[in-house]
Amino acid sequence: MTVLEPFGTRLRHAMDERGPLCVGIDPHASLLAEWGLNDDVAGLERFSRTVVEAVADRVAVLKPQSAFFERFGSRGIAVLEKTVEQARAAGALVVMDAKRGDIGSTMTAYAETFLHKDSPLLSDALTVSPYLGYGSLSPAVALARESGTGLFVLALTSNPEGGEVQHAVRADGRSVGATMLAHLAAENAGEQPLGSFGAVVGATLGDLSTYDLDINGPLLAPGIGAQGATAADLPGVFGAAVRNVVPNVSRGVLRHGPDAGALRSAADRFAEEIRVAVAAV
Repeated sequence: MTVLEPFGTRLRHAMDERGPLCVGIDPHASLLAEWGLNDDVAGLERFSRTVVEAVADRVAVLKPQSAFFERFGSRGIAVLEKTVEQARAAGALVVMDAKRGDIGSTMTAYAETFLHKDSPLLSDALTVSPYLGYGSLSPAVALARESGTGLFVLALTSNPEGGEVQHAVRADGRSVGATMLAHLAAENAGEQPLGSFGAVVGATLGDLSTYDLDINGPLLAPGIGAQGATAADLPGVFGAAVRNVVPNVSRGVLRHGPDAGALRSAADRFAEEIRVAVAAV
């Protein structure tokens, strides 16, 4: 297998060169309608191609939400394959937002779908769910190490329902979310300039100073824009770890389509706001 330079290394370089902004590609029905597109494969293809052409040459990361492609069946998956290919060709790293989580051979198959070099859906990283136990992710961790890709593990998510699991306290007195962060810190130990195993931590969660966010890996932070968080909130939420934060904006950029210039301007505006916020720390 041809091994890529480790995802963490490539991500650090992209963040330093382009800024840390991640733009989501979320072609749900309401956005397609706002763009004047039909809720069909043609609309899906037009939407995705427009986003990639507008911003893939200027942002560090693009994050397609797999579900919005999967709902169209095999033709939707074909559009997703093309979207990934075009985004990576333009220099953006692709984080596939599929939130896969299973055990054994099934987890291996999910990992191979998105992280194997010969897969048509090869992405630079994959979001995964550890709530069958962190050890259930071992096949994905192993393949990511082998292939130079990465993972983003759900740790402290922005949805209100997440707290009943992630803030639950184990017998050892540590919360489930903190346990996931500790596992990731162990995966990334000694890696330079940045480990390849990141956490998903919501930007809307407020003060997280009771959690050790120094995992020597990236922190994918949804919640900027439509969910209510702003770039100025990032230092207060993430503290000293803010330099490793990859803030995700989806609707805040996408609502400016289908005009490519407006999409670019929105992405540039968010990127500058994030740059200023992080530089102030």
